[in-house]
Amino acid sequence: MRMSKEVELALKKGEPVVALESTIISHGMPYPKNVETAMLVEKTIRDNGAVPATIGIIDGEPVIGMSPEEIEEFGKRKGIRKVSRRDLPIVFANKEWGATTVAATMICANMAGIEIFVTGGVGGAHRGAQNTFDISADLEELGKTNVTVISAGVKAILDLNLTLEILETKGVPVLSYQSDEFADFYTRHSGIKMENVVNSPLEIAKIIKAKRENKLDGGMLVANPIPEEFAMDDKVINTAIEKALKMADEQGVKGKDVTPFLLKTIVELTGGDSLESNIKLVLNNAKLGAKVARELSEIK
Repeated sequence: MRMSKEVELALKKGEPVVALESTIISHGMPYPKNVETAMLVEKTIRDNGAVPATIGIIDGEPVIGMSPEEIEEFGKRKGIRKVSRRDLPIVFANKEWGATTVAATMICANMAGIEIFVTGGVGGAHRGAQNTFDISADLEELGKTNVTVISAGVKAILDLNLTLEILETKGVPVLSYQSDEFADFYTRHSGIKMENVVNSPLEIAKIIKAKRENKLDGGMLVANPIPEEFAMDDKVINTAIEKALKMADEQGVKGKDVTPFLLKTIVELTGGDSLESNIKLVLNNAKLGAKVARELSEIK
C-alpha cells in the first residue's frame, strides 16, 4: 500500500487518525458536490484534532491518505469500480481504480493500523432480505475486522431491525451516541430502543480499548444520530424511499447497483434535501470520529 507522509507520521507517533471511504465520492454524490464534501469532511476531522486518511485504490494499489488531486480525480473520473472484499484481489491484480465501500475501507484501514473509520451509513440487510438474501458485506466485515465504524446508523433504505439482528448474531457491539433510539440516517427517530447508550467520546474510547485489550476480534458500530436541525421530516423521506424502492424493482436494479440507484433517486424525489441531510450527517460523524480517535490515542 501507499501511505501519505502525514498519515504515516501520525501513526508512528500514536496520534489520532480517522479513515474515510471513497465510494461516497465516486458513487454517492454528483460532481462537484462529492469533492467539496470530501474536502470538508477532512477539514472537520483536522479542526477536531485528528488526521484524515481518505482511502481508495489507484492503479491496483491501496492509497491510505489520498491527496486533494487524487480526491478530485475520484470525483470526476467515470467508471471507477465500487470495491468490496470480494473485488479487492481482482482490482489489485488488474491494476484498476477502485472506490472502497465500508467493508473494503475497513480492510485497508486495519492493514494500515487505523482503528477509527467515519462514514455516512453502513450497509445492511435490504428490505425483503429474508427472501432475497440481499445483505451487505459490510455486516460480515463488522463481524471480523478490528475497526470501529462511526455512522448515522445504517442506510435508511434498509431493514433496520433485521440488520441489527444480524449484527447481534455476529457479536458486533452497537453503541448509540446520546440517544436511546437507533439512528435512522436522515432522521433521529427509528423507534428502535437501544440498550448501549454512550454519552461521550471518552466513553466510546474506553470500550474500544477494552475490546482490543481482551482480544475480542471484530468491529464495532457507533450510531450517531443526525442533529435535529438537519433531520428530514419522517413522512417526506419515508414516502421518497418507498417510491424509490418501487422504481428499483420495476427497473430491475440488482446487487451493488441498488444502493447508488436508491440514493440518487431519493435525492431527485426530495428536491436535493436528502443530499444536504446526508452531507450534514457525515460532517457530524467526522466531528465525533475525530474526538473519539483523540481520546483513544490519549488513553492508550
